Formats: sequence, structure tokens, C-alpha cells
Amino acid sequence: MLHTILCYKPAGDVEAWSQEKDDAVMAALNAVEQKLIKAKKLGPIARLMPTAAAKTLRKGSPPTVVDGPFAETKEHLLGFYIVDCADADEAIEIARDLGRANPGGSYEVRPVALFRPGVVET
Repeated sequence: MLHTILCYKPAGDVEAWSQEKDDAVMAALNAVEQKLIKAKKLGPIARLMPTAAAKTLRKGSPPTVVDGPFAETKEHLLGFYIVDCADADEAIEIARDLGRANPGGSYEVRPVALFRPGVVET
């Protein structure tokens, strides 16, 4: 079963890191990722750019594009992992490993339902 692990941090935390701190956190996360690769459990990973780089399409009549994230929040979505796990408990354990590598903030674990329009399952 696929799960997504969404990584959140308080606004401004990551942007305030020195390059050395960022490199250290990325190295620690890489150690967890390598373990997941070896176990054939790791799917796509994405590190999102800061929310200042975001654009949001606000649906309306007419739709408008605004700078920044959709909602003002204290924590920002930094990125996500897709992991293949037997169950939610295993996905939570992976989130714990990631949390030890990158303390602070939170990880949201959520099952993934594949949506493939026009694809017929056989």
C-alpha cells in the first residue's frame, strides 16, 4: 500500500538554516532514504521550493493568480515522500526515522489512492 509522508516545518525555519545545516539535514535524510531504497520501499521524493516562490490559482469568476501559498499557515509544506508499506504502522515508523533525521515540524502520513483516468485495471 502506498503512503505519502508530507513534511512540514514552521514558516521561515528552513530558510534561516545555514548551508552547513541544510547539508547536514540532507545527509541525515539521505541515510534514511538509502535504507528505504535498499528495502525497495521508496517512491518519488520532492523537495518544494520556499512558499515565496509559490503561485496560487484562486478559482472564481474570473480565476486569478496570486503570489504565495494557498493559505497563510504557521507551518509550510516542504516536500513529500511516497513509500510502499504493508500498512499505516510501517509508514509511521518511516516517518519517525525521517523525523529523527530532520527534527522539528511534523510529518503527515496519508494513504495514497491512485487516480488514472482512462486506465482499465485488469
